[in-house]
Amino acid sequence: MSDSRAWDMRVFLRVAALGSFSAAGREVGMTPSSTAKLVTRLEERLGVRLVERSTRRLRLTAEGELYRERAESLLGDLDAMEAEVAGGARSPTGLIRISVSVPFGRHCLLPLLPDFTRAYPDIRLDLTLTDEVVDLYAARTDVAFRAGRLSDSALLAVRLGDVRRRIVASPDYLERMGRPESAADLERHDCLGFNFRRAAAVWPLKSGGRLVDREIDTRIVANNGETVRHMALLGLGLARLAEYHIRNDLAAGRLVSVLDDVLVDREEIHAVYTGRERVPHRVRAFLDHMTPRMRACLQ
Repeated sequence: MSDSRAWDMRVFLRVAALGSFSAAGREVGMTPSSTAKLVTRLEERLGVRLVERSTRRLRLTAEGELYRERAESLLGDLDAMEAEVAGGARSPTGLIRISVSVPFGRHCLLPLLPDFTRAYPDIRLDLTLTDEVVDLYAARTDVAFRAGRLSDSALLAVRLGDVRRRIVASPDYLERMGRPESAADLERHDCLGFNFRRAAAVWPLKSGGRLVDREIDTRIVANNGETVRHMALLGLGLARLAEYHIRNDLAAGRLVSVLDDVLVDREEIHAVYTGRERVPHRVRAFLDHMTPRMRACLQ
């Protein structure tokens, strides 16, 4: 990125934040007319209008909002990189974008953030909680936490451990519908599942001494594990959930585990990240801090 382009971005961001050429110009040491001309040249170079001019306040167009968002991200990365090279590596700084499933984020990541933010006050975090698998490169994500078998890719990975999944239901549901004793009993039960693309309604169950991937007829599906957990608590059916997710519910008797001798289900949890040539210091600090603590959460 040339110095002139970086400067154009910085001036544009002040215009966008202050809604005024004159106010932005005063901050960056330019006249109002020079500031306005800079934005006009930027628009001509891009071939789109970034700002709607009016007599009262400037307003960004849709293209201007997109440019503002991308410029903030690019300049943030540039500033963080220069700080690391100039000696900031001793105190990591910059933004880390993180993708994590809703249950793992809520139960294993969020409780660890207070200690991390105190240890690294110059690192900023951008969290996305979703049970969908994101493309780290397309979403410009630094670290993602994934459950299950990893596909071959250019990503780096740290194994955090493996977790058992259990079939659970509320005491109220089991009182109404009876407790399933075999895989075949699931046919008369309401089962809860997921609606995202990678989720197959298949549970690995022992039947006749063999392990069989049994297709389950799910009555209600949702897009994240936390919602499925709440549906199970409400007595809507049987749910198959990770043990760390329902540990407190089982201990308190809010959920009851069933078919423990029938369900054979463990999945690995990994932290995956980009940067094969060079992992940013802020990302390495995050992984080093979180890895042992997350392993403890999964035990």
